[in-house]
Amino acid sequence: MEGLRRRFGAVQALDGLDLDLAPGELVALLGPSGCGKTTALRVLAGLEDTDEGRVLVGGRDITTLPANRRDMGMVFQAYSLFPHLTAQENVEFGLRLRRRQAGDRRRRAAEMLELVGIGKHAGRYPHQLSGGQQQRVALARALAIEPQVLLLDEPLSALDAKVRVQLRDEIRRIQVEVGITTLFVTHDQEEALAVADRVGVMRDGRLEQLGPPSEVYLRPATPFVADFVGLSNRLPGRVVNGAVEVLGARLPLIDPLAAPTGEVTALVRPEAVDVVVDPDGPGRILAASFLGSMSRATVAMPGDVLVVAQVASARLGELTPGTAVRVALHEVPTPLA
Repeated sequence: MEGLRRRFGAVQALDGLDLDLAPGELVALLGPSGCGKTTALRVLAGLEDTDEGRVLVGGRDITTLPANRRDMGMVFQAYSLFPHLTAQENVEFGLRLRRRQAGDRRRRAAEMLELVGIGKHAGRYPHQLSGGQQQRVALARALAIEPQVLLLDEPLSALDAKVRVQLRDEIRRIQVEVGITTLFVTHDQEEALAVADRVGVMRDGRLEQLGPPSEVYLRPATPFVADFVGLSNRLPGRVVNGAVEVLGARLPLIDPLAAPTGEVTALVRPEAVDVVVDPDGPGRILAASFLGSMSRATVAMPGDVLVVAQVASARLGELTPGTAVRVALHEVPTPLA
């Protein structure tokens, strides 16, 4: 995608977006509602026109091609299955439009249903399937036509948490197994970080950062990326000699040359914060939330400073609201000031 611009009235949905996907790569576009990620996907699919810019696949300009000639497979948030067709017939639908022989259609649809793990439900209708099973059928249908590019538009957001994680992992397994170039649009940072080869964080129609998940999380390019991808503490600090002093700790900067000497706001990840029970500590536990193996504690510090820490759930019993504590910051992961 080269220099894509798209405006809806006063809203600039895409503002000069450039994005390259390598063959077989899965790129996740991540961002808040209205940032332009779905518009970018719809432009690539041919479901939305672009005001400026080009879309190229394999070096071929397809900007003006209609959607039915772009050879894209698309999976929507709402499944979009035909209610009067069985799972098998739904998967065969795109092949039927392409005038594939009946025997080829049946064989290909059966292979795809097995690939997504629901071959035994081939004869069921959508209303007889769970949400996760319906989305697997939709994925099988998109893959059956052997598209050049697979497009996933918030495919997991309508599912419950457990099914969402299971299907997320399945999508990644299938994508790697098939080797298909994939663009995955989501507002869920955990999804993006878990499945993507590269994550693109969008804001106001532009890419703020594009890189491997670990780089986007540990070395955010902008304060917006640092704040949006993972929870961050915004703490008052001071830059001195290439490091930042925060709550009594001296921590390295992501880019020592970029931050001027003086007062700054440091963005520090909760996992870089240790909480120690201390009757003489300046902080007080405000709240503690159980999150499974790990939990989150919010600490009120002097000067109306709130610090969020990630702690082992086994420690929740000692971190009850009102408990006096002190906080200590360590270097991993690197904070951004």
